[in-house]
Amino acid sequence: MSSFTYEELKKKTVAQLREIAKELKHEAVQGYSQLNKEHLLKAICKALGIDSFTHHHAVGVDKTSIKARIKSLKQLRDESIANKDYKALKLARHRMHRLKRKLHKATV
Repeated sequence: MSSFTYEELKKKTVAQLREIAKELKHEAVQGYSQLNKEHLLKAICKALGIDSFTHHHAVGVDKTSIKARIKSLKQLRDESIANKDYKALKLARHRMHRLKRKLHKATV
């Protein structure tokens, strides 16, 4: 049996997944013909020892420094709310949003 990745299995149809499960001799895939795609995918991953969680990494940015800046902006935001300084509040929220978007776009 060839080795699969989680992404390859996720793209397969239920019929294809059932064919793979038929060949496996593992307790996780018992009753494979009754399972829907979501449960079948989890069972096959367990039987094959594949990590079913995809890990994401930020590429091209310093994630630690961005998170530190977001944390400091959250403190500024809380101070602005307490002082009712709505202009500073808007600025802090906008900067936090931009940093979060930057981090999200760099995530692969």
